[in-house]
Amino acid sequence: MKKTPETFTHLLAPLDLGFTTLRNRVLMGSMHTGLEEMPDGFERQAKFFARRAKGGVGILVTGGISPNRAGRLAERASVMTEDLVEGHRVITRAVHDEGGKIVLQLLHAGRYGRHEELVAPSAVRSRINPLTPRALRDDEILQTIEDFGTTAARTNQRTDSWGGSAKNRRRLPVEVVGRVRKHCGPDFIIVYRISVLDLVEGGNSWQDVAALAKEVEASGANILNTGIGWHESRVPTIAHMVPRGAFTWAIKRLKAEVAIPVVASNRINTPEQAEQLIADGQADMVSLARPLLADPDFVAKAASGASSKINTCIGCNQACLDNAFTGRLTTCMVNPAACREVEFKIAPAARGKHIAVLGGGPAGLACAVTAAERDHKVVLFEADIEIGGQFNLARRIPGKEDYAETIRYFRN
Repeated sequence: MKKTPETFTHLLAPLDLGFTTLRNRVLMGSMHTGLEEMPDGFERQAKFFARRAKGGVGILVTGGISPNRAGRLAERASVMTEDLVEGHRVITRAVHDEGGKIVLQLLHAGRYGRHEELVAPSAVRSRINPLTPRALRDDEILQTIEDFGTTAARTNQRTDSWGGSAKNRRRLPVEVVGRVRKHCGPDFIIVYRISVLDLVEGGNSWQDVAALAKEVEASGANILNTGIGWHESRVPTIAHMVPRGAFTWAIKRLKAEVAIPVVASNRINTPEQAEQLIADGQADMVSLARPLLADPDFVAKAASGASSKINTCIGCNQACLDNAFTGRLTTCMVNPAACREVEFKIAPAARGKHIAVLGGGPAGLACAVTAAERDHKVVLFEADIEIGGQFNLARRIPGKEDYAETIRYFRN
């Protein structure tokens, strides 16, 4: 059955924030892509985000930008000098030109930074970083609030007014939100990312999470975007073996604690699934990050009744997370044009040719489709009864069923 726009009435419904309205319930989750560190990074990010805004996303979130040098992940992802502000305006204008909205993620990397100025709530080294941070002094915490800072409860072993009790540990993020609201005024979107389930030993209890959500709401946040687990967690949260929407029960529980919109995240990769989550009252919005690497037109295709033509994220993490953690440019195994919008320009060929493609595996299928998009006459030859090549084997492995989505995409 062909899906129609009426099929996704909840997903495509506008969201009124009082002073502004989002055109639908889709938030593009924050990703550090590596574009931030490139010499022409602002131009590349402008094309990257504008392409997703053109595809219909309601609101986009940038990669993490630190408010000060000590919290940086990368040189261009640190203090907002006037030059950097002008660069970010290029991105903002590009998104606005496509009818979208965009917010900048303020991220203090804490003990996850990779430089000698590393600071954190306490001198506790992360398992995924060889460097040990220095504990922040009291005056530095106050300065970080002014700049903006954030931290996590498990690494906070302080016994002063910034640590110890759960209420003291909440003080920093709550004061940060309040300070942002004070500086930016009432007509400014503040999205707060909250860890609903830490999935690490000694993580926040549910009572701590609920209390933080309520205090952040009271301090001025407009939207709560949810996260599941830390990078250090041993529990898989976004890999392909994790069932779709595995953690939405926790998001629904959080939604009952606050009045502001709550965003569901983690392993949401089809519009049908997203629609059902919102329709069932489990969340007010959905966060899509990797699915928008896989297909920037995810929302537009759902809105036009062409959801069967969405290039679905298969959760492999091979070209996105693996690349990000090894310092390479993020892209997507099923859409290598992601983050290469400057280089990848599929234009009509000067002269159409007759092209034979031998083999209907993923590479052959991609070749055939790209050649056809360039107005060549293409004939695909496949010896097997089905297209898909080795993806037909991969999709039979428990936990890799989503590999069948790529075959469906090429078939349509």
